[in-house]
Amino acid sequence: MEDRLKEVFSKYKGNNTELIPILQEVQEVYTYLPEDAMRGVAKFVHLPESRVYAVASFFAQFRFTPMGRNKVTVCRGTACHVRGAKRILEEIERGLGIKDEETTEDLEYTLETAACIGCCALAPTIVINDETYGKLTPAEMQKILKEMGRSAK
Repeated sequence: MEDRLKEVFSKYKGNNTELIPILQEVQEVYTYLPEDAMRGVAKFVHLPESRVYAVASFFAQFRFTPMGRNKVTVCRGTACHVRGAKRILEEIERGLGIKDEETTEDLEYTLETAACIGCCALAPTIVINDETYGKLTPAEMQKILKEMGRSAK
Protein backbone atom coordinates (compact mmCIF):
# COMPACT_ATOMS: atom_id res chain seq x y z
CA MET A 1 0.00 0.00 0.00
CA GLU A 2 2.84 2.35 0.83
CA ASP A 3 4.14 2.60 -2.76
CA ARG A 4 0.70 3.29 -4.17
CA LEU A 5 0.12 6.05 -1.63
CA LYS A 6 3.50 7.59 -2.33
CA GLU A 7 2.61 7.69 -6.01
CA VAL A 8 -0.63 9.53 -5.24
CA PHE A 9 1.11 11.93 -2.84
CA SER A 10 3.83 12.73 -5.37
CA LYS A 11 1.29 14.80 -7.30
CA TYR A 12 0.50 17.05 -4.34
CA LYS A 13 2.27 19.46 -1.99
CA GLY A 14 0.73 18.13 1.22
CA ASN A 15 -1.51 21.13 1.90
CA ASN A 16 -4.73 20.44 3.76
CA THR A 17 -6.58 22.27 0.96
CA GLU A 18 -5.74 19.27 -1.24
CA LEU A 19 -7.57 16.81 1.02
CA ILE A 20 -10.61 16.07 -1.17
CA PRO A 21 -8.68 15.55 -4.43
CA ILE A 22 -6.23 13.31 -2.58
CA LEU A 23 -9.08 11.26 -1.10
CA GLN A 24 -10.67 10.97 -4.54
CA GLU A 25 -7.46 9.69 -6.04
CA VAL A 26 -6.79 7.28 -3.17
CA GLN A 27 -10.29 5.88 -3.63
CA GLU A 28 -9.68 5.54 -7.36
CA VAL A 29 -6.58 3.46 -6.63
CA TYR A 30 -8.18 1.17 -4.00
CA THR A 31 -11.92 1.45 -4.92
CA TYR A 32 -12.51 2.60 -1.33
CA LEU A 33 -10.68 4.39 1.51
CA PRO A 34 -8.78 1.81 3.60
CA GLU A 35 -7.95 2.77 7.20
CA ASP A 36 -4.18 2.65 6.59
CA ALA A 37 -4.56 4.95 3.60
CA MET A 38 -6.69 7.39 5.62
CA ARG A 39 -3.96 7.53 8.29
CA GLY A 40 -1.38 8.13 5.57
CA VAL A 41 -3.45 10.93 4.05
CA ALA A 42 -3.90 12.57 7.47
CA LYS A 43 -0.17 12.53 8.06
CA PHE A 44 0.57 13.83 4.55
CA VAL A 45 -1.81 16.81 4.79
CA HIS A 46 -0.98 17.51 8.46
CA LEU A 47 -4.50 17.00 9.78
CA PRO A 48 -5.82 14.81 12.60
CA GLU A 49 -7.16 11.45 11.43
CA SER A 50 -10.55 12.39 12.87
CA ARG A 51 -10.72 15.46 10.60
CA VAL A 52 -9.87 13.43 7.50
CA TYR A 53 -12.52 10.88 8.42
CA ALA A 54 -15.06 13.65 9.11
CA VAL A 55 -14.49 15.14 5.67
CA ALA A 56 -14.61 11.77 3.89
CA SER A 57 -17.75 10.64 5.73
CA PHE A 58 -19.53 13.90 4.89
CA PHE A 59 -19.45 13.21 1.14
CA ALA A 60 -21.54 10.35 -0.31
CA GLN A 61 -18.91 9.74 -3.01
CA PHE A 62 -16.46 8.20 -0.54
CA ARG A 63 -16.63 4.54 0.47
CA PHE A 64 -15.10 2.80 3.48
CA THR A 65 -15.60 -0.76 2.25
CA PRO A 66 -14.16 -2.41 -0.87
CA MET A 67 -16.11 -2.25 -4.11
CA GLY A 68 -16.84 -5.36 -6.11
CA ARG A 69 -15.22 -5.91 -9.49
CA ASN A 70 -18.66 -5.37 -11.04
CA LYS A 71 -21.00 -2.54 -10.10
CA VAL A 72 -24.75 -3.07 -10.41
CA THR A 73 -26.79 0.14 -10.25
CA VAL A 74 -30.57 0.09 -10.06
CA CYS A 75 -32.42 3.25 -11.06
CA ARG A 76 -34.99 4.41 -8.51
CA GLY A 77 -36.15 7.47 -10.42
CA THR A 78 -39.84 8.22 -10.82
CA ALA A 79 -40.31 6.45 -14.15
CA CYS A 80 -38.42 3.36 -12.96
CA HIS A 81 -40.23 3.37 -9.62
CA VAL A 82 -43.64 3.50 -11.29
CA ARG A 83 -42.67 0.69 -13.68
CA GLY A 84 -41.42 -1.74 -11.05
CA ALA A 85 -37.85 -0.89 -10.02
CA LYS A 86 -38.56 -2.18 -6.50
CA ARG A 87 -39.26 -5.69 -7.86
CA ILE A 88 -36.11 -5.55 -9.99
CA LEU A 89 -34.05 -4.50 -6.96
CA GLU A 90 -35.55 -7.31 -4.87
CA GLU A 91 -34.71 -9.83 -7.61
CA ILE A 92 -31.10 -8.62 -7.72
CA GLU A 93 -30.83 -8.70 -3.94
CA ARG A 94 -32.01 -12.32 -3.93
CA GLY A 95 -29.72 -13.26 -6.80
CA LEU A 96 -26.59 -11.66 -5.40
CA GLY A 97 -27.42 -12.32 -1.74
CA ILE A 98 -26.77 -8.70 -0.77
CA LYS A 99 -28.74 -5.52 -0.12
CA ASP A 100 -28.36 -2.00 -1.52
CA GLU A 101 -24.93 -0.49 -0.73
CA GLU A 102 -23.38 -3.92 -0.09
CA THR A 103 -20.71 -6.00 -1.80
CA THR A 104 -20.67 -9.77 -2.21
CA GLU A 105 -18.19 -11.61 0.01
CA ASP A 106 -16.17 -12.67 -3.04
CA LEU A 107 -15.85 -8.97 -4.03
CA GLU A 108 -17.42 -9.78 -7.39
CA TYR A 109 -20.47 -7.47 -7.19
CA THR A 110 -21.45 -4.21 -5.50
CA LEU A 111 -25.12 -3.23 -5.53
CA GLU A 112 -26.14 0.40 -5.52
CA THR A 113 -29.20 2.46 -6.34
CA ALA A 114 -29.30 5.82 -8.10
CA ALA A 115 -31.87 8.58 -7.99
CA CYS A 116 -31.94 8.57 -11.80
CA ILE A 117 -29.66 7.20 -14.51
CA GLY A 118 -31.29 9.19 -17.29
CA CYS A 119 -32.93 6.36 -19.23
CA CYS A 120 -36.55 7.07 -18.32
CA ALA A 121 -37.91 5.83 -21.65
CA LEU A 122 -36.39 2.41 -20.88
CA ALA A 123 -37.78 2.16 -17.33
CA PRO A 124 -37.18 0.17 -15.26
CA THR A 125 -33.44 0.19 -15.88
CA ILE A 126 -30.22 -1.03 -14.36
CA VAL A 127 -26.58 -0.53 -15.27
CA ILE A 128 -23.99 -3.27 -14.84
CA ASN A 129 -20.59 -1.65 -15.17
CA ASP A 130 -21.10 0.33 -18.40
CA GLU A 131 -23.96 -1.68 -19.91
CA THR A 132 -27.54 -0.48 -19.54
CA TYR A 133 -30.50 -2.87 -19.41
CA GLY A 134 -33.98 -1.48 -19.86
CA LYS A 135 -37.65 -2.36 -19.87
CA LEU A 136 -36.90 -5.07 -17.34
CA THR A 137 -39.26 -7.54 -15.74
CA PRO A 138 -38.42 -9.79 -12.81
CA ALA A 139 -38.22 -12.74 -15.24
CA GLU A 140 -35.76 -10.86 -17.49
CA MET A 141 -33.73 -9.92 -14.42
CA GLN A 142 -33.53 -13.60 -13.46
CA LYS A 143 -32.11 -14.34 -16.93
CA ILE A 144 -29.49 -11.61 -16.54
CA LEU A 145 -28.54 -12.96 -13.11
CA LYS A 146 -28.22 -16.45 -14.57
CA GLU A 147 -25.91 -15.08 -17.30
CA MET A 148 -23.85 -13.48 -14.50
CA GLY A 149 -23.57 -16.89 -12.85
CA ARG A 150 -25.99 -15.91 -10.10
CA SER A 151 -29.56 -16.93 -9.51
CA ALA A 152 -32.27 -16.01 -7.05
CA LYS A 153 -31.86 -17.90 -3.82
